Amino acid sequence: MSKLNDLRDNAGARYKSKRVGRGIGSGKGKTSGKGVKGQTSRTGVALHGFEGGQMPIYRRLPKRGFNNIFRKEYAEVNLGRLQTAIEAGRLDAGQAITAGTLVAAGVIGHARDGVRLLARGELKTKVTIEVAGASKAAIAAVEKLGGSVTVAAAKAAEG
Repeated sequence: MSKLNDLRDNAGARYKSKRVGRGIGSGKGKTSGKGVKGQTSRTGVALHGFEGGQMPIYRRLPKRGFNNIFRKEYAEVNLGRLQTAIEAGRLDAGQAITAGTLVAAGVIGHARDGVRLLARGELKTKVTIEVAGASKAAIAAVEKLGGSVTVAAAKAAEG
């Protein structure tokens, strides 16, 4: 056990700052490695994306597509992931599995706009699942074992 007065950073965790402007013998004297005169040799320069007054490339290129700010973001859960959690004892197959139980078990970080069940992997246990969405293959795999999938969020009428 180390003592408080012996605590040190790991070797190489902190770099020594480059000492500039300390004479020509240092290798970084006189102009401090900034070249001669001009805008970038001075302080307060922020030239990210600046092209000398020419229209920058990020403004010359056309914008494409559409970003829907109201889009629903679902937390995706595969059947194999559920099975792994059940085998590890983090999920109880006897109880109904909801977004809250998945977050509590650490299967997903947070539920976002709901949980969507996908069919990758193999489920070997009969389970009851309440989710916001599920693929047809995932529903078929759960019901094949005698379990049930309840899709809570009704899909909007397509058309």
